[in-house]
Amino acid sequence: MSILTIILNLFIPPLSVFLNKGLGKDFLINLILSLIFWLPGVIHAFYVTSER
Repeated sequence: MSILTIILNLFIPPLSVFLNKGLGKDFLINLILSLIFWLPGVIHAFYVTSER
């Protein structure tokens, strides 16, 4: 995981997920979580971007 990915995960979680997985179900889930409250979106972004 690069420094850029970590920074995006912390500040703009949906963008980070979009850049790693594209416009799909992971992006929509992260967008909803980030809109409800920031912390679940960050946790989900780290989970999604760490998968390989």
